[in-house]
Amino acid sequence: MDRVEEWPDGEWKVRALTGASSGKSYRCPGCDQEISGGKPHVVTWPNWPGGDEERRHWHTACWRKRLDRGPGRSRY
Repeated sequence: MDRVEEWPDGEWKVRALTGASSGKSYRCPGCDQEISGGKPHVVTWPNWPGGDEERRHWHTACWRKRLDRGPGRSRY
């Protein structure tokens, strides 16, 4: 189930994934490390028309701390 979160950089749709449904690996834009298949994480995208084309998979902790990053932080 998707939820909408409001952040200083806008509204985001967030979906928590258990990882059980996919063996696929993803690259977290927050830490640039791999999210291995089967590991719980979140997928997020901007809450505007067409925003789903910018879906990204994040470690849950990286998503929560993304605005704390300094210069060079991910734009997502």
